[in-house]
Amino acid sequence: MTDEGIRPAVAADVAAVKAVTDAAYHHYIERIGVVPAPMEADHAANVAAGRVFVTGDPVIGLVVVEAYEDHLLLDSIAVHPDAHGHGVGRRLLEFVDARARVLGLSEARLYTNALMSENQKIYPRFGYEVVERRVDGPYDRIHYRKRLD
Repeated sequence: MTDEGIRPAVAADVAAVKAVTDAAYHHYIERIGVVPAPMEADHAANVAAGRVFVTGDPVIGLVVVEAYEDHLLLDSIAVHPDAHGHGVGRRLLEFVDARARVLGLSEARLYTNALMSENQKIYPRFGYEVVERRVDGPYDRIHYRKRLD
């Protein structure tokens, strides 16, 4: 199963969720000129709402997802830099697909900052297609979707 080792986060994981998110996104601050939105998220509220799923002991990766009527939004994905290159991100993206299917949703969506050029190479390899580019406040974002039919 694609969710091997991926579990819902619990309150005791909040500090690790923040630490992994900060480690994963911190290097983008200088490049994009603002603190990336995932770093400013209310991690405790997201965990309490059941939106956060983690992997590793200690936690090395996570996704924050939110179900809507017609899609699952991948709000954030973070892999600790020390765990890069070990398939953690791939497993988390596969988990998002599986989670959407379990919820009866036929589409996954996500967005990334236009200046996070690495992501624009990664997401299409996993079946995501660009829907639009839109400015949301201080963030210039590219929106993607993946049909899961």
